[in-house]
Amino acid sequence: MCRFLVYKGRHEIRLSKLVTEPSHSILTQSYDSRLRLDNRRPVNGDGFGVGFYTDPKLGPEPCIFTSTLPAWNCENLERLASKTCSNLIFAHVRATTEGTLSDTNCHPFQHNTLMWMHNGGIGGWHYIKRALADSLADKWYLGVKGGTDSEWAFALFLDLLAKEGADPSCDPGPEGFGQALLRKVMVKTIAKINEFIKDIPNRHNVPETLETRSLLNFAVTDGHTVVCTRYISSKTDEPASLYFSSGTKWKEGKVKGHFKMERHDKGADIVLVASEPITFERHNWVSVPANSIVTIHKQTVLLHPILDEYYNEDSNHDRSSCYAVSKGLVSTAPGTTVQPQGTDTLPKPDIGISDPGLEPEANGGMPRSQLKATNQCALSH
Repeated sequence: MCRFLVYKGRHEIRLSKLVTEPSHSILTQSYDSRLRLDNRRPVNGDGFGVGFYTDPKLGPEPCIFTSTLPAWNCENLERLASKTCSNLIFAHVRATTEGTLSDTNCHPFQHNTLMWMHNGGIGGWHYIKRALADSLADKWYLGVKGGTDSEWAFALFLDLLAKEGADPSCDPGPEGFGQALLRKVMVKTIAKINEFIKDIPNRHNVPETLETRSLLNFAVTDGHTVVCTRYISSKTDEPASLYFSSGTKWKEGKVKGHFKMERHDKGADIVLVASEPITFERHNWVSVPANSIVTIHKQTVLLHPILDEYYNEDSNHDRSSCYAVSKGLVSTAPGTTVQPQGTDTLPKPDIGISDPGLEPEANGGMPRSQLKATNQCALSH
């Protein structure tokens, strides 16, 4: 399974301050992932990618750099990251589940101004791939270059965005496609995937043991708004891990590689979203609730539940790690907590207090009663 990182800031930041320099950067996570529970693939060494937006005068499309080398073994990444700045960055380290080792299968994927990443896997993928492909307009079907379920999910997103009346191939303008539209299409993408999976018995004779649960931690941006999901198609199992952090300054301490998020006022100039925290400052990070969607718009963080059959209204409901156990993906005994080194628990703050940039319920955010952060780390592709 993989790891991804999103940075959205009011000001540009050097890529190395996120990707290579922090002691638990995403590059470090490619070979030392503290929350990784997959014993079968102990490293995220099947390639990597970074995507970032440049000066508008160079065009609205992001610049994408991918490689099939392990991130820790790519000297060009070190060179690029130390001399490149951006205010919106996607980074991804890969451990293959679908698709061969190739540049075309490395995240992030891109179409015009849009970037896309995925951490997880689509349940029953080989049984729904044809149905998903057949549902797409030719343009999006022919645009798929690799063999991952992640890129096909992106093609589905583009198809559904076009069906909403927006042209993914056109520059959406100074405000992008809009947060409401991107969020709506993301939810529709997940719903469509679930629909294909439910139709498997009508199309195929499949064994009862076929795994149909999907881990769908998606991230998409149009260069203005970022939308991320933490989702599993199960009402009782824990999804892959996802955290966010916001503040006014990303600061390196006296110890080399020790970074932390500082907040000097109630606003937020910086928002980070990560599969795994890139610092060991427990108060810096908030666990995204299971089966919810994170929207970053102008450095404001909004959380919305994904209200489908897998949503649980009980905020005190504890999801089980049994799925991870049954798949042999757990590195600790069932029920125990995986902790980053140097902390006694994973972050569990009251979001309404620790993150003033979070949109309150009255403005469309998730009710605070439902924002129970969890310190149980489950399957983390």
